[in-house]
Amino acid sequence: MQFKRKRLLTGLMTAMMFILACPLTVLAAEEEAAQPAMYATFWALVPPIVAIALALITKEVYSSLFIGILVGALFYSGFSFEGTVVQIFSGGIISVLSDSYNVGILVFLVILGAMVCLMNRAGGSAAFGRWAGKHIKSRVGAELATIVLGVLIFIDDYFNCLTVGSVMRPVTDKHHVSRAKLAYLIDATAAPVCIIAPISSWAAAVSGFVEGEDGLSIFVRAIPYNFYALLTIVMMVGMVLMKTEFGAMSVHEKNALKGDLYTTEGRPYANAENESAGNPRGKVLDLVIPILCLVVCCVIGMIYTGGFFSGADFVTAFSQSDASVGLALGSFFGLVITVILYLVRRVLSFRDCMACIPDGFKAMVPAILILTFAWTLKAMTDSLGAAVFVGNAMESAAGGFMKLLPAIVFLVGCFLAFATGTSWGTFGILIPIVVAVFANTNENLMIISISACMAGAVCGDHCSPISDTTIMASAGAQCDHVNHVSTQLPYAIVAAVISFITYIVAGFVQTAWIALPVGIVLMLGVLFVIKMKSGSLQEK
Repeated sequence: MQFKRKRLLTGLMTAMMFILACPLTVLAAEEEAAQPAMYATFWALVPPIVAIALALITKEVYSSLFIGILVGALFYSGFSFEGTVVQIFSGGIISVLSDSYNVGILVFLVILGAMVCLMNRAGGSAAFGRWAGKHIKSRVGAELATIVLGVLIFIDDYFNCLTVGSVMRPVTDKHHVSRAKLAYLIDATAAPVCIIAPISSWAAAVSGFVEGEDGLSIFVRAIPYNFYALLTIVMMVGMVLMKTEFGAMSVHEKNALKGDLYTTEGRPYANAENESAGNPRGKVLDLVIPILCLVVCCVIGMIYTGGFFSGADFVTAFSQSDASVGLALGSFFGLVITVILYLVRRVLSFRDCMACIPDGFKAMVPAILILTFAWTLKAMTDSLGAAVFVGNAMESAAGGFMKLLPAIVFLVGCFLAFATGTSWGTFGILIPIVVAVFANTNENLMIISISACMAGAVCGDHCSPISDTTIMASAGAQCDHVNHVSTQLPYAIVAAVISFITYIVAGFVQTAWIALPVGIVLMLGVLFVIKMKSGSLQEK
């Protein structure tokens, strides 16, 4: 007991000394230049590394993200108490929540939460579950149906995650597919599919970063070289057909076969399950019509923001669309149509429809909190010059490694997207560097390297617990976020290693007709070895 008291006293004294030293630190900080001392150094990547490591170790995502934010603010302010607090709130939380793009995504999230609640309460989800139960007879069928739906909804990864989750969750639950596996299937058909779809918000983003070139044409030519996305799809389908899992996912799937869909105590969306029975008069159309309206309205919303109704053609409108505003507008009109449909069909009263809006908001609170912290952490790394540090490192390393550059770009993209939790930010940093390195020299190698950048960004985004797409996949599957990250990570690492080897091959042969088959053969070989060692899951 005395030892504990001594430790407490020492801690309090240290804290007091730190607080007393703050005024001196503030005065010193005011004399420095606007850029912090750690600007554009490796220290800029330390805050997200701390947050990610803590999240994986402690299994508690909120405090881990906040500690990462705190570390970033301390570095930025030069360990000034006042500067740290100001940076956390003014330069972080308040800043990201006043960004119009972020607010649009939050509005989209809340409206989708309300729509999911409406579909559950109207009985549409339960009716679809009953219909699917008659037509989808096995776990393999349920998982393949999830993959197919995920591939079909290629417009935007946020939209993909939440829509596929709300539609397929009753089906996968019925066939004892764990929530962690559902989250993986959703996540693996979100960004990896969007990054190889020419008509998507991701294609629009990438095209905008390729300055001085025909961005959309380069995006299309880069698709066969996007090895991580293509091999992730091969891996996902292969493991479903082989009925095998490995790592933490294997534990979750075995427990799901026994009736426990979660394995752990983390069930942040448990209250939403109570509404799944809904109205017994609900029909499959009460789910299908709202989803179709949502898809159509979101597409119209996106091309509207791109100027389609002002004379731009469809492809141009999509390439210059604002996904945040388009999805918010589209989801709003989808919600209005859904409410009108249920009122006309008399499956819900107007009062019940309005009650679903706050209930849907409550269901999305965990995702909104994690997203806000993740955006704030990214703001910390931006203020510390992480992008400048990585850009300088890439430019200095490019010279003597031309044929290995695609593999190097892939690794750098993985690390940067993993640390910052953003794919689009990684595109913005690396693609201009790649274009500059290969300007007027080897156009084919430039295409491969741009694709490697996109693949690396998606891979890092896929692995990162602070990625907004990963957070959305957890929300869509109603799965504990840390469970999703820890079960998905081994799968993503396997796909990343095989993709890295394939990019080495591609750098030398410079043709997808050789490199891609090599990657697919390697992936199938690895899956076969995993099946031999792990065995098959027995269907319930």
